Amino acid sequence: MVDVWKTTPFMALLILAALQMLPTDCYEAARVDGIHPVRVFFQVTLPLIKPALMVAVIFRLLDALRIFDLIYVLTSNSKDTMSMSVYARQQLVDFQSVGYGSAASTLLFLTVGLCVVLYMAFGRVRFDGR
Repeated sequence: MVDVWKTTPFMALLILAALQMLPTDCYEAARVDGIHPVRVFFQVTLPLIKPALMVAVIFRLLDALRIFDLIYVLTSNSKDTMSMSVYARQQLVDFQSVGYGSAASTLLFLTVGLCVVLYMAFGRVRFDGR
């Protein structure tokens, strides 16, 4: 809940920026054609802001997977609520176990990378700009 509260303004700004960049001629054409506003939202608005939504969700995914500060502060470094970032920090700093800490950090990096690649593949994000 705290993480959602903390990141909602950032997500709202990203979506607002995408909405402000939309061309008005699509909406004028939809109004002239007499298309219902709900259909305009799903047929015009969402496809036009899909790239910005994908970027916003990827940013949010990255932040959620590598969260450190909120869990560390709110749960007093409890073993039951330890994230991978907290575990890597604990191994590196508290236990001076560089091997386990580095392995945990590398695993976290690979997990984040895999999640982003899968999200982009299933979201049909193209790099060629189409």
